[in-house]
Amino acid sequence: MTDFLHKLLDLYLDAAPWLVLGLVAAGLIKAWLPAEHLNRWLGGNSPWTVLKAALIGAPLPLCSCGVLPAALGLRRAGASRSTTLSFLISTPETGPDSVALSYALLGPFMAVVRPLAAITSAVFTGLLALLTREPETPAFPLGSVVGDNCCSSGNCSNETTATTTGFLGTTWQGIRYAFTDILDDLVLWLAIGLLLAALVATLVPPLAMAEWGSGLDAKLLMLLAGIPVYVCATASTPVAAGLLLAGISPGTVLVFLLAGPATNIATIGVIHREMGRATTLTYLAGITLSSLGLGIFTDLLVNILDINIMAELGNSGDLLPFWLAAGSGILLLFMALRPLPQRLMPGQPANDN
Repeated sequence: MTDFLHKLLDLYLDAAPWLVLGLVAAGLIKAWLPAEHLNRWLGGNSPWTVLKAALIGAPLPLCSCGVLPAALGLRRAGASRSTTLSFLISTPETGPDSVALSYALLGPFMAVVRPLAAITSAVFTGLLALLTREPETPAFPLGSVVGDNCCSSGNCSNETTATTTGFLGTTWQGIRYAFTDILDDLVLWLAIGLLLAALVATLVPPLAMAEWGSGLDAKLLMLLAGIPVYVCATASTPVAAGLLLAGISPGTVLVFLLAGPATNIATIGVIHREMGRATTLTYLAGITLSSLGLGIFTDLLVNILDINIMAELGNSGDLLPFWLAAGSGILLLFMALRPLPQRLMPGQPANDN
């Protein structure tokens, strides 16, 4: 038990400063990149708009459920199916918070490969959708696309940051959004991921699953596990760290990191209803083929470059002083526990100050 708690604390302190950094970046993007501007940038139906959708969506701080209203808003504003799918995939697969946490827990190689793979997966699927020809389907209200059980906090909306006066006011509201709404969505699954990673590190010897976890069968299993369930990019990172520690290959872990955040039952249902069966099959085929292909390529790249993934795990945490790690951990713990009194006593007025 002592070893488990020690590993859990180490993982948490390694992750905390990078997660704070990622949340700040996500808040700044939320403040200074209003969602309504996306409609103007992503019009058209061409490979260029597919690429733009992937590049613009990648840094946006939206989960796989929160991106649904944003993506359908683009669709209603005239974006093509291919552009909408590209945006719908790249946005939840990566973001500043998940990249920062990947650097802390997965090492620099995976921190670079992960966002590049997310953009590649989105572009591939969008280009695949360019070949799909399907009659337009009737529109339905945006409010009906996301069920209450999709995101843990119920904050999956396409609301833009409220208008405030001045640079500092807008910036502060964006950061406040990141440390309340975004963190509230992450905290439960992030805690579960950290617990699982610490449990694996405690009970499973390093590289114990190396022989099993690098083949196509393992990648297909990760794909089947990741597609139907809801897991956001940031919260999936500690789980990925535990898989790497157990000896699962980086490419196999990447399949999980791509397929898990990009898809879930709610997203599949919405795409089918809004854009038709052929587009839904294109969406699933694009994610399947790109995830498996990128996973295989990643394992090949690790072998060619002789990258020691195990040596990279957790090393980035050693670059930061203990006081910074501890301070970040205390800040995150305080912000995560902030809404607890309101949830335990719903009759009390909320205090977000």
